[in-house]
Amino acid sequence: MTGLEGVLVLVFLVAAVLGYKLIKAVPSLLHTPLMSGMNALSGITILGMITVTAFSQSVLARLVGMLGIIAAVINVVAGFGVTDRMLRMFKGGKEAVGKGS
Repeated sequence: MTGLEGVLVLVFLVAAVLGYKLIKAVPSLLHTPLMSGMNALSGITILGMITVTAFSQSVLARLVGMLGIIAAVINVVAGFGVTDRMLRMFKGGKEAVGKGS
């Protein structure tokens, strides 16, 4: 491992621990609104993965890129689904009728 790779691994580990600590400190009532806000960042992740996958040289890199794109798309779709369900909980009686469960 070169010096740059070691630094990148260290940055990843610090970001993972910091992210875990931050999410653990968020009250459970705020998890859904925060998740709906993260959909924008997942959209940016999709664009980044498409760009990186398009310029990759090896087949393995393209397969990993496609897996990243699929995971980010699932995250965005599920996040918008949860946000829609949360918003329907706050609507009045007639507005929420006929929209499903």
